Amino acid sequence: MKSKTAKESISITTYVVLPNDTNPLGNLFGGQLLAWMDVIASVSAHRHCKRVVVTASVNNVSFKRPIPESSIVTLEAKVSRAFSSSMEVFVDVFVEDPVTGVREKCNQAIYTFVAVDQNGGPIQVPELSPETEEEIERFHGAMRRRELNLILAGKMKPSEAVEIKKLFLDDAL
Repeated sequence: MKSKTAKESISITTYVVLPNDTNPLGNLFGGQLLAWMDVIASVSAHRHCKRVVVTASVNNVSFKRPIPESSIVTLEAKVSRAFSSSMEVFVDVFVEDPVTGVREKCNQAIYTFVAVDQNGGPIQVPELSPETEEEIERFHGAMRRRELNLILAGKMKPSEAVEIKKLFLDDAL
């Protein structure tokens, strides 16, 4: 199976925060943002493997600042790493002031998807070949996050976590 680049999975969508999308403070409801992120991340994962994908986990969500009503919100997603049947997808969220046009990153999330066959069983996905500095950083970080998740799930012993050890042990490996 031929490897793919992260740019082949880029998915971008834009919304306007409407009154029905907001909480009592007039800011985008966090659950609505999570739903938008899940959709765009699944499109990205699908573009990487061209198969049906299901959300396996939401590994991290950072709500750095509220997004007020009437804001223009752009979500950009791309695969950061592919494992045997799963893919980690980063979602970066930007808010644009509708008057000034100034755009700034306000949130991000890391999702994991699994590609499945017609019976719902996991299937192999293409490897990812990172190209940019950011893609390489996220690619390596994905392995550390995976090892940590496996340890926490009891599926890996901490002593087997090679990438995590590298963070704490100088020249130990």
